[in-house]
Amino acid sequence: MRKSIKEHLLPSHFREGSGVRLLLAIMLTLPLFASAKVEDPKYLSGAVPEQNGIITFTQTFSVPGKTQADIYPVMQRFVQQLVTDGRQDLRTKVLSDEDFTIVAKVEEIMTFKKVFLNWDHCFFRYRISAQCTADSKVALTITQISYQYMFDNEGKGGENYKAEEWISDKTAINKAGTKLYPRSGKFRRKTIDRVADIFLAARAAFEKPASQTVVE
Repeated sequence: MRKSIKEHLLPSHFREGSGVRLLLAIMLTLPLFASAKVEDPKYLSGAVPEQNGIITFTQTFSVPGKTQADIYPVMQRFVQQLVTDGRQDLRTKVLSDEDFTIVAKVEEIMTFKKVFLNWDHCFFRYRISAQCTADSKVALTITQISYQYMFDNEGKGGENYKAEEWISDKTAINKAGTKLYPRSGKFRRKTIDRVADIFLAARAAFEKPASQTVVE
């Protein structure tokens, strides 16, 4: 008698119905294991600092060989470029520029995913200050962070979130401290990455001629 396809392909201990069902169950669970994602620790607890309950990112760096008078024009151009590259509305502007400190409010487009006919993005708003000190240091602060999401084609309406209620350790990380919640997690990741990029670009501004200073 000719053997069936099942007899040819499966070992004898899998030829009974229970064995086949077990094999199928294992095969169906494989994609679940393959898709399991371990969260990058740089996005977990402590990555979003707070000062008096307000999310505030800070970084201070030295500029050797430069005076306060040398450093300040570079930071002025840097912050003004953020304003120029930001979304041009009443929210994006320089707030103050005096005493070797420049402060600005910036609104940018933050993209989570962009594919054909699907652009998942929000308006990302923050306040940045760059203080240049007499000991040749730059103190950067980014705070007052908020988001506008799911707005209409004219940029109106939608959902508004403050960073403190949306990307903090308390609101964005699961109780085990191992994963970010799917919805708020994407805001937290992108914010951490964007702040890191701004701080890195501020340092790099001193490595480029003034006409080539780039903020990405």
